[in-house]
Amino acid sequence: MNFEGTYVAMVTPFLKDGTIDEEGFRSNINYLIEKGVNGLVGAGTTGESATVNHEEHQQIIDILVDEVDGRVETIAGTGSNSTSEAISLTKYAGDAGADAALLITPYYNKPQQHALIEHYGTIAQATDIPIIAYNVPSRTGLNMDVSTIVELAKIEGIDAIKEASGSVDKVSDIYRALTHEGLEDDFNILSGEDSLTLPLMAVGATGVISASANVDTRRMVLMVDSILNDDYTRAMELHYEMVELIRALFIETNPVPVKTAMRLMGLPAGPFRQPLSDMKEENLEILKKALKNSQLI
Repeated sequence: MNFEGTYVAMVTPFLKDGTIDEEGFRSNINYLIEKGVNGLVGAGTTGESATVNHEEHQQIIDILVDEVDGRVETIAGTGSNSTSEAISLTKYAGDAGADAALLITPYYNKPQQHALIEHYGTIAQATDIPIIAYNVPSRTGLNMDVSTIVELAKIEGIDAIKEASGSVDKVSDIYRALTHEGLEDDFNILSGEDSLTLPLMAVGATGVISASANVDTRRMVLMVDSILNDDYTRAMELHYEMVELIRALFIETNPVPVKTAMRLMGLPAGPFRQPLSDMKEENLEILKKALKNSQLI
């Protein structure tokens, strides 16, 4: 499967009693589709997947697939630090009709690089849904090597990586290594760092899985589309229009600022699941200023 464009790492809106706000989630899905996104990710880390139980995880996937109804691509977060659990969630996503699954590298247990290849290979062999690996060392304590990513690209069913190590050099090295192996047309690199989407796409990434696109959807879509159409002048203008807000949206742990911004914009978001909590007042003021400067509130 080819992944290109703007994919939104959706938040999971909750009601005051802590349950999933299904009506709000469906509303957000339609809001984002109307803004022109290429795909939506449900039950990913921005969706607070670490604190939803298995029944809720499956509920999120079911709502996403049902409400999208084929209008854009649907990607289900199905990663785990247990290979068997990841297989179970990924199988569920495939049976539910999701177009792809996004699997974070196992966290805490920090498998060796060769073990990562075995982990993803085992999941790909056990399931029928296209897989996007997700490398985010700031969250997991584990950084996937370039050579490991190239080996994953050789496995049937593993079609992309969301790369969030924060290194343009690394993405450049991944793309060069893929090209050396003749894999660059069969395996996509997606930006996992919103503020680096422009430079990462300039060196080979084909799109972004974006948390900030929950908030400033229009500009992110326009920037990514501009890059794909080789209009880097317009893309750079949009990058600088967004950069203040993107920084504010990551001033505290994601998705706390994103959900806070959505509340301020009148979009369904609701409370956080503990151990996450509300923003510090001084950071909230920075976020409000960035939203006002972006004309979003």
